[in-house]
Amino acid sequence: MTTNKAKDRKQKTIEKQQNIIDALKDHGAKVYGDLDSGQFPKFSIPSRSVSNIVYDKKLRQYILGNSAALRSSRNSSQLRSFTQLMWLAFFANRLTHEKKSSTLRDVYYSSQAFAIEFEDQSESDNIIVDLEAVLSKPREDFHIFPEERSSIFGDLNIEYTIPGYEGKRMNLSNHPDGYAIGPSLTTAELVDTSAEIVIAIEKGGLFTRFVEEQVDKKFKSIIINTGGQAPRSTRTLLKRLHDEMGLPVIVLTDGDVYGEHIAMVIKSGSANAAHLRELTVPDAKWVGVWATDIEKFKLPTIPMTESDIKRCYDLQSDPRYQEGIWKKELDVFLKIKRKAELEAFSKYGLTNITDKYLPQKLELAKSL
Repeated sequence: MTTNKAKDRKQKTIEKQQNIIDALKDHGAKVYGDLDSGQFPKFSIPSRSVSNIVYDKKLRQYILGNSAALRSSRNSSQLRSFTQLMWLAFFANRLTHEKKSSTLRDVYYSSQAFAIEFEDQSESDNIIVDLEAVLSKPREDFHIFPEERSSIFGDLNIEYTIPGYEGKRMNLSNHPDGYAIGPSLTTAELVDTSAEIVIAIEKGGLFTRFVEEQVDKKFKSIIINTGGQAPRSTRTLLKRLHDEMGLPVIVLTDGDVYGEHIAMVIKSGSANAAHLRELTVPDAKWVGVWATDIEKFKLPTIPMTESDIKRCYDLQSDPRYQEGIWKKELDVFLKIKRKAELEAFSKYGLTNITDKYLPQKLELAKSL
């Protein structure tokens, strides 16, 4: 039987969809208004230029400033992108009305049915980001999703809210390979859990190891494979687990500068998504693999590349890396110029990472 919480969430989903439809109608009405008054239709789009991306210390994430760019059908150089944006708004409205889902790739090909030309998918993806900025809503709200590559495992009961599966319940420990984090799971009602923590892991191989070693039971945890840089659907679910279920989130990554940034994006978002909210877990904790862990645990290492070193220097100018563990570990990476993978703990045995390293890090997380 559908719970009151599920009913409330269903109502919120309906309201969210209606808000998207209303916003699209408002922008469409402005276009018709321009035409009726003999004006060239136009869109005002919040600028996503570097100069308009600022770090908000209160929100603990990047946001867009007040600058905006005008995209007008009057300007011949903007006519192509204006038309693409108009079509995408139409397509998003159709998806939302019909409760159909599409992928980034699917949007690119669907445009061809309407004789809308994109040079490649990157151009199509960029127009989707433009519409996000115009609506101040993530593409997932108008039913456009990336390909799934993250997964989840653990004692978490969910209740689906999508049409055709409404009210159906599932426990996410039922499949040893985990469940893909897609639209149906991201929007499901989170019913209950015995877990006390969420462990987000960068690597699929380690995710499988953690499932095999029953980390979910030993540490009362929900395990999530981010598949590298966590997709937005995964970041949304991490936020929901933290906010709605009150679960702390810890992040395990490879011992390199890119792993450190994967953790930071979960914690405070990215500059590329500065036009969006609700994708961050500001209280998430990165517990390793740290540069200092490489020395402490005498892990097998790989020399850092020039690209790795450049990335370290780039992040040193990022305001989020100016203090605490974030600054300290960047400095050590630059000092030792070595990096290590999560799998490096296998030097000491296949279960060393779950038997020795993880318990130490979970205890340490309490003081971070």
